[in-house]
Amino acid sequence: MAMLLVIPLLVYSMLFITISSAVFSPQPGICYGQLGNNLPPPRKSVELIKSLKAKRVKIYDASPEILHALRNTTLQVSIMVPNEIIFNVSTNKTFSDEWVRNNVVPFYPHTLIRYLLVGNEVISSTKNDTWQHLVPAMRNVKRSLRSFGINKVKVGTPSAMDVLEASFPPSNGAFRKDIAGPIMKPMLQFLDRTKSFFFLDVYPFFAWSSDPTDINLQYALFESKTITVTDSGTGLVYTNLFDQMVDAVYFAMKRLGYPNIRIFIAETGWPNNGDIDQIGANIYNAATYNRNFVKKVTTKPTVGTPARPGWILPSFIFSLFNENQKPGVGTERHFGLLYPNGTKVYDIDLSGKTPESEFRALPAPENNTPYKGKIWCVAARGTNKTALVSALSYACTQGNNTCDPIRPGGRCFKPDSLYWHASYAFSSYWAQFMKSGGTCYFDGLATQTAKDPSYGSCKFPSVTL
Repeated sequence: MAMLLVIPLLVYSMLFITISSAVFSPQPGICYGQLGNNLPPPRKSVELIKSLKAKRVKIYDASPEILHALRNTTLQVSIMVPNEIIFNVSTNKTFSDEWVRNNVVPFYPHTLIRYLLVGNEVISSTKNDTWQHLVPAMRNVKRSLRSFGINKVKVGTPSAMDVLEASFPPSNGAFRKDIAGPIMKPMLQFLDRTKSFFFLDVYPFFAWSSDPTDINLQYALFESKTITVTDSGTGLVYTNLFDQMVDAVYFAMKRLGYPNIRIFIAETGWPNNGDIDQIGANIYNAATYNRNFVKKVTTKPTVGTPARPGWILPSFIFSLFNENQKPGVGTERHFGLLYPNGTKVYDIDLSGKTPESEFRALPAPENNTPYKGKIWCVAARGTNKTALVSALSYACTQGNNTCDPIRPGGRCFKPDSLYWHASYAFSSYWAQFMKSGGTCYFDGLATQTAKDPSYGSCKFPSVTL
């Protein structure tokens, strides 16, 4: 009798998925970030997005120039309310109305705005006094859209995996105690009521690179043929890290009473380059991960995940370009499918229709094991001199005797060169402060090198890995 009940339910479920697939295409979109001073203009960028055969595009603001460039295309568009105005949007309906009036109404529906994201990884990237305003802001934005007769735009917010307190095995997935009740439960209630998505940023790269000994690289790249992980709580078998991470969120939502909210992959990807001390960031791995991801989500019939077989996973791959002004470690500036000049970092077809045999050969990976040796931090060539002077001053005022050797009479004073003085200061600063979070970045003015810049009696401090 139980089996007879299961069959009609399964048929209904598959029917729902078939109907949904016409609206929620499994073909991935692309994240179009703009943190670069060498990127092509929006109209050219939109043409490049089309050439990748993306289904949709996500931008991190509501740039009028980009929204104009997307007018009368078939690309579904996701726009974003910036984190800085969440408080205003949540507490002032008039402010929310004006934001929608200025940033949505002039473009909709000729630009196919389908998703409006309130903030970006708010729990991860803002102080906790903003968190309480997130869901009220989402509610206000939804009301504002309706007041202008816009009912087909889904409102949500992207979350990183750090909203979870537990994620392994996936059936143990649970939201952090500090946010589960006050933030996540009302958010899930809103998403459920408005039939929206839980937008999730999923990066197996970061999980793997933080523990490359215990997590197999092939498992993280969707390449494993023999390695599996079995969830002891459910018996579900996992063949890749991505599914494992996504299902942990499904179970966390189920634990709060919302098992049927759909997940939308707001970001996923793999870096094609990075700093010397960053393992596994290379073109081979990036191409392998992203191609396999496209293959997974576009496979017919739809695969889904072990906990949600057959469920479509709409998605955005991060990102369109390598963005040279993104702050942080080197990988942050190397997630692009394209270089800023528009050429491909590696071949990829987001429709999933091009056979892999037609792609150009990939360079062999050279940093899939941790780097062992010394690294120095030096000034990047061709940087702005005024900015370099400011960065030099900063480095020299942070530590104990950081820059004594480059003062007049010091062993590294000569050559009396801004480049060499800054390079010494950056190396000295990084050697002192790396363990407490200091980086070799300096707003893009510094770069890592494995070549010792020392000369004569001037010995540059280094970091040893």
